[in-house]
Amino acid sequence: MTHLSVNINKIATLRNSRGGNNPDVVKAAVDVQRFGADGVTVHPRPDERHIRYNDAREIKKIITTEFNIEGNCREQKFVDLVLETKPQQVTLVPDTLGQLTSDHGWNTIENKNYLRDIIAVFKKAGIRVSIFVDPDVKMVDGAAATGTDRIELYTEGYARQFAAGNKQSAVQPYVEAAKKAKELGLGLNAGHDLDLKNLKYFKENIPWLDEVSIGHALISDAIYLGLENVVQLYKRQLQ
Repeated sequence: MTHLSVNINKIATLRNSRGGNNPDVVKAAVDVQRFGADGVTVHPRPDERHIRYNDAREIKKIITTEFNIEGNCREQKFVDLVLETKPQQVTLVPDTLGQLTSDHGWNTIENKNYLRDIIAVFKKAGIRVSIFVDPDVKMVDGAAATGTDRIELYTEGYARQFAAGNKQSAVQPYVEAAKKAKELGLGLNAGHDLDLKNLKYFKENIPWLDEVSIGHALISDAIYLGLENVVQLYKRQLQ
């Protein structure tokens, strides 16, 4: 079974645009779980332009499914937050300061020593670790040497090629990377630009996928179709 973790960053973006607490991010976390999501994902950034660090603290108090905090582990504030809140999973993303959205995975070969050391910090605290990786067999191989529990395949390239009508060539490098991860005993997550059009095909080609994290597309769909309905629609794509 592939789990759906709903990234609620865009709920926070809407809240922050007017100040106050409408929509309520913590209530959104409660609701997506009630509507059938298997987990909640947040990605706090240093400027707190969407999810705030305190949002993560408040969500941890109420969460009944799985909590995934993703972000740049080179920021000490992020590391401290994760160790304080102890989510079930931390996803390490090689963002730069001010980056609009995540757009690449780790070079697991060049950063092997750094990743090995920081991953050990989180694992010592009992937190499962996933690292963002491009669909490159060499990078997956390198990930295994860092001690990570899982990798998260960065799927923007897949989504772009799928939209252009190149379904088979879009998914092929991801299948190869996923097979390598399975061979190496790594858990497998995926995320970025997955939506109701391309998710089912991705899952059909990689049926052992553990988890997808989806935010922007899901929240955008919810504007038209309603949040409860959309969570169920995404879950059906993963069956």
